Amino acid sequence: MSGLSTERTSVGVVGGGAWGTALAVHCARMGHQVLLWALEPEVVEGINGPSRENCLYLPGHKCPAGMSASASLQEVASSCNLLLLVVPTPFVEKTLAPVAAAFKPDAILVSCTKGILNDTLETPHEILLRVLPRAAHSQLAYLSGPSFASEVVAGLPTVVTIAAQEERVAARVQSLLSTPRFRCYRTTDVIGVELGGALKNVLAIACGISDGLNLGNNARAALITRGLAEITRLAVAKGANPLTMGGLAGMGDLVLTCTGDLSRNRSVGLRLGRGERLADITASMHGAVAEGVLTSRAAYELSKRLRVEVPIIEGIWRVIHEDEDALTVVENVMSRELKPELDMSMLAAMAPSMAFV
Repeated sequence: MSGLSTERTSVGVVGGGAWGTALAVHCARMGHQVLLWALEPEVVEGINGPSRENCLYLPGHKCPAGMSASASLQEVASSCNLLLLVVPTPFVEKTLAPVAAAFKPDAILVSCTKGILNDTLETPHEILLRVLPRAAHSQLAYLSGPSFASEVVAGLPTVVTIAAQEERVAARVQSLLSTPRFRCYRTTDVIGVELGGALKNVLAIACGISDGLNLGNNARAALITRGLAEITRLAVAKGANPLTMGGLAGMGDLVLTCTGDLSRNRSVGLRLGRGERLADITASMHGAVAEGVLTSRAAYELSKRLRVEVPIIEGIWRVIHEDEDALTVVENVMSRELKPELDMSMLAAMAPSMAFV
């Protein structure tokens, strides 16, 4: 007996990149009526035209019959019951502000965006609270977890988590998006889910640099493990549940992004480790975004604001933005004062949360 819902609705996807298109295809295959907004005319034309493909960002995958594209953001925002926001963090405010009053009163907005603004250090949740009318705040949710777009659109098994401050909202989104190949869990820890999704991109660059320098599997495992400790310290300092960092939006997404060959952030790190310049790498990506490049600065500034020690994240910031030698940074991190592995203050923070489902 299946525990999945058969309810279907109208879904709007704001953003026509690879991830937005993959989510749109997933929803259309479920039977939802899907309308995708894309900034690029060629994306709209490709999805609506004979090829039925987003040839710019996700070539080779046909869009189902129940999916169409529009160049009108107003149309998408005003006509759909479930909205998936899939634009890079720096463009969230610019994209949504003009249509903030157009949403249906009971529409749910799900941010599928991972990042932190460099100037204000805001996460997508904090941006949305500032940009959207107060009435919409209780209808916000956040999707995160280990999920490469190309694998989702290929129908390969994927598991993610849905966060919302309102449990009923998380449960509704979970119900509307889950299939036998795309399982959603839920949580009310919005802070933890957002920071896990944003900060893992910085660690993926670190792992890529390590692999590019041929530092070995031991080094990669150490970066993932100690990097998770840094992400957890930052998240808990902002009010997150530390157990979230051991789940899909924390450890799950971190492992995928740090080891998967499809990871843009790891690929940037690999090329940096092999001696390429960041400007050349970015120019060769043809509009694709490696979020960790921008987030590395925001993560470092956030650590200073919260007074949290993050030597690996700081090291990546120095390599990317201060042009420091990666091997020198590695040696400096490894030569710091010796200390216990476990942070007892972190264990104290975990004590009230020791409950698993």
